[in-house]
Amino acid sequence: MEFSNPYNSNDREDDPFVDVPDDEPVTIESDPDPDAGFVEEPEAPTRQQRSGGGGGGSRRPPRRSGRGGGSSQDKQQLMVRRAIALGAGLLVVILLVFGAKGCLDARKNRSLEDYANNVTQIVNETNALSESFLGRLSDPGELSVTEFTSEIQSDRSAMDGFLSRVEKLDTPGDMESAQDTLTLVYQLRAGAMNTIADSMSTALGTEGADRARRQIAAQMEVLAAADVLYNRVTRHQIDNTIAANGASAPEMPRSEFIPNPEEWISVDAINGALDGVSGTTSTEDPEDGLSHGTGIDPASSVTIAGIALSPDTTNTVPAGTTPTVDVVVQNQGEATENDVTVSVSVDGGSALEQSIPEIAAGATGTASIPLTPAPSGQVTLDVVVDAVPGESITTNNEASYTVDFG
Repeated sequence: MEFSNPYNSNDREDDPFVDVPDDEPVTIESDPDPDAGFVEEPEAPTRQQRSGGGGGGSRRPPRRSGRGGGSSQDKQQLMVRRAIALGAGLLVVILLVFGAKGCLDARKNRSLEDYANNVTQIVNETNALSESFLGRLSDPGELSVTEFTSEIQSDRSAMDGFLSRVEKLDTPGDMESAQDTLTLVYQLRAGAMNTIADSMSTALGTEGADRARRQIAAQMEVLAAADVLYNRVTRHQIDNTIAANGASAPEMPRSEFIPNPEEWISVDAINGALDGVSGTTSTEDPEDGLSHGTGIDPASSVTIAGIALSPDTTNTVPAGTTPTVDVVVQNQGEATENDVTVSVSVDGGSALEQSIPEIAAGATGTASIPLTPAPSGQVTLDVVVDAVPGESITTNNEASYTVDFG
């Protein structure tokens, strides 16, 4: 039996597996990769239909709302704007605060500078007073006792005026400590000048002159101590306060009312100065051909707080009354008397003195002497008017009283 060779093309007609061609040939191609070159068309989105609607028409897909990402962006911009506005407002507030502070600082500095300038003026005037005061003591020239004493009284008044001006200074808060020490300086100076002025006429006389000159020397030492306080404390307090606040003012001047204390704080120095005053009071007869004499009326010349004292009875002075003794002295001579000294003592204690600068012939003068310390209970009060040069009768120059201080 013969078999046909399937691979023999010549046997195609006899091959039972060969398809008989149809009217149109069919070509089948085999592809090992069925997906190669095949692009799948995207599926068209499903269109929504109106609910309940019967229409078959299609609608456009709804637009996506712009409030999603857009809303977040708007909020961010709003926050940025608010931050900018807040920063601007804060900047304005800061500028206002610094502006106000600058104004306050400027005003404060002006007050500090004004204070320093006012103190400088007072100090310079005080230094000028020192020159005239010490110059007068060093060389009194031809001044009489009365003239010399009168000028010392003027110096005392000038120092009292300085103290008053210091106490009335418009003091900034930062200068309170400096103001306290400055006030103390001028209180010491004014007190010393008051004592010197009150003692001067006695120091230029004979009765009580030594004691009065010791008092003057002691007060010169007080003046020197006040200089130290000002130069070492007050002056630096003011300068440091000015610098600490950034203010501008010249450095405070030094103030030395007694530039060379060793030349003035001893009794010998005071003796040397006062011995040069011409016309020093003396008990010797002035040989002017005139009668001289002073006296008091025991029944009316001595008063305390307006109450006339009588030597013949116990005089009661109400409690709380200022114990100042006023003594009216009459010039019973023909000549003008200068520097009439009046003294008061309690129960024989130390005498308190005051001088009447001048009493014209036939006129009267009054000495007012505070009793310090103030007496209490019943005491004996002695009043004495020192004899003037050329006075021979002194029986009416003194009186004694019994006084009960309430």
